[in-house]
Amino acid sequence: MTAKPTVLITGASSGIGATYADRFARRGHDLVLVARDEARMETLAERLRQETGVKIDIVRADLTAPADLAVVEARLRDDAAIGVLVNNAGTALGGGFVQQSTDDVARLLALNTTAPLRLASAVAPRLAAAGQGAIINIGSVVGLAPEFGMTVYGATKAFVLYLSQGLSLELGAKGVYVQAVLPAATRTDIWRHAGTDVNSVAGVMDVDEMVDAALVGFDRREPVTIPPLPDEAQWSALQAARQAMLPNFAQEHAAARYRTGA
Repeated sequence: MTAKPTVLITGASSGIGATYADRFARRGHDLVLVARDEARMETLAERLRQETGVKIDIVRADLTAPADLAVVEARLRDDAAIGVLVNNAGTALGGGFVQQSTDDVARLLALNTTAPLRLASAVAPRLAAAGQGAIINIGSVVGLAPEFGMTVYGATKAFVLYLSQGLSLELGAKGVYVQAVLPAATRTDIWRHAGTDVNSVAGVMDVDEMVDAALVGFDRREPVTIPPLPDEAQWSALQAARQAMLPNFAQEHAAARYRTGA
């Protein structure tokens, strides 16, 4: 085993996950790649083995299937070499809420929220006991913006952000770093899943640039990294405004503005 921790990456067959695999391999980390498309993972793994010399294991898994998810959970619990989890697997749906079927929405929730939650839950106790490690959760700026009109997808990404921030507060003191990465439009297969031609969308960031920016945030140990945001002060102001409300929540009575006759 190398001195560097092994990195387990979900959704590793293409796009953001495959790019994280490339970057961590070039940093000298062994990898565990998880996705449904075994052939694409094998092609990626063979190239990275030849170019970097790292050890790469492949786990074919559909993270919406409980049995497959359990296999990955067990690997995270039991493999002491794994010190970094990249929760990247996710998808989107086309159309608005009333056009999306309940079954499709349920599958989206299973992949975008249940899977990252369960995988983080599987690995966090071991990392906390070791006093080191990292969890990277891939969210989206859509989770901050219901105005973008992606109601269910945005809600799942808001969950990922909140989960990451909560885990950061809980696990940071135990030596475990948790990072939420919030990309905007990025050139990946997710557009095809949503039935959208990515070439018709303005302001789409290449995946290499997005992951490289996210890794700058990772190296700086940022709790939240937003690759397309030019002005960090805007995020800081949002955080400060939210935190300023917290003391006002502990009230015995409703605010005066809600009292009849006030």
